[in-house]
Amino acid sequence: MESKRSLLVTGAFELFYQKGVHAVGINEVLQYSGVAKKTLYHHFSGKDDLVVATLEYRDQCFYDWLANRLNQAEDGEGKVTALFDALDDWFNDRVEELQPFTGCFFINVSGEYADPDCEIHRQCRQHKQRIALLIAEQLSMFIPDNDSRQVLLDALCILKEGAITLAHVQGDFSAAKKAKATALMLLK
Repeated sequence: MESKRSLLVTGAFELFYQKGVHAVGINEVLQYSGVAKKTLYHHFSGKDDLVVATLEYRDQCFYDWLANRLNQAEDGEGKVTALFDALDDWFNDRVEELQPFTGCFFINVSGEYADPDCEIHRQCRQHKQRIALLIAEQLSMFIPDNDSRQVLLDALCILKEGAITLAHVQGDFSAAKKAKATALMLLK
């Protein structure tokens, strides 16, 4: 049975991801998750604390999913292909554990909390850094040179973020395939 805290976090995440953090009030979260206000304040000091918990939740879900996809791929071109194939599946709603695609939760939330010193914005930045580190670890399996690996990592992260933005903002759900073609050219 799911704990009340978990119900709050998953319910809030679903609402925040669909509608945006500022568009969703605490009462809507409580109604959606079926949890009492007293329980909310037992677990969280306020809405910002709940937002941080939803970011931690999504970070772990996304990281686990992407790490699994990358770990199953063969080294070299297979790792790069797996990254963009995974994004393509996400953009096209073929990844049940990530919810229907409405952009990157971390990009969306960081736009609502633009102050880089804000805890919520820092959490968004840490997620992006964590995913870059995951990709770097995968690249280290077949690119031993640090400088070459860093150049490719930077390019892959820019392609990944660009594909996410194109898919969300412009509705180009083939953006990951386009980014993959560019990434594979960079490998050669």
